[in-house]
Amino acid sequence: GNHAQMHGPIDAELFFPSPKKTWCIGQMMNRKEVPAYAYLDFWSHKPKCTRWFYKLLSHLIAPLSAYIFTHADTIPVYKDTRLIKTFKLTIENLEKGSNIIIFPEKPEGFNEIVNEFQDKFIDVAKLYYDKYGKTLSFVPMYNGAKLKTVMLGKPIQYDPNIPLDKQRKIICDYLKNEITALAKS
Repeated sequence: GNHAQMHGPIDAELFFPSPKKTWCIGQMMNRKEVPAYAYLDFWSHKPKCTRWFYKLLSHLIAPLSAYIFTHADTIPVYKDTRLIKTFKLTIENLEKGSNIIIFPEKPEGFNEIVNEFQDKFIDVAKLYYDKYGKTLSFVPMYNGAKLKTVMLGKPIQYDPNIPLDKQRKIICDYLKNEITALAKS
């Protein structure tokens, strides 16, 4: 789904039916890593004269962030070699019957509704198929914060007969376009 700033993850945690797990950036779950990540991701673009405040704030939120995100229905996501852990936990939870909620947007615009997607999350479908012989479906989810609504669209299924690099593009393009259509409806 679209991240919708903090609304997407909050709505997923509070209103999405269980069983579910939401991918959460791992650094926001580790008290020592929160300050650097939070400052860089949320506040480094603020005016220079106020950055001292946001650096302080990033340290102050660390204990609360780590507590909340480790006690929510989350799977830590990493952008380094620990990504293997993310995929392993995701596959285990899928096999237990959990839905996995992913907000794959990156800070590069696609259109006025949704940003471009990081596409490596699609790899979970290949790994799951390789391990269990089952195909996964990806369901587009539009988070309309101003409308106070979450809408689910028509799923797209992973096809193991199409090379992974092509599958990433097909599935991501479909999801972005479908989220846009949901928003415009």
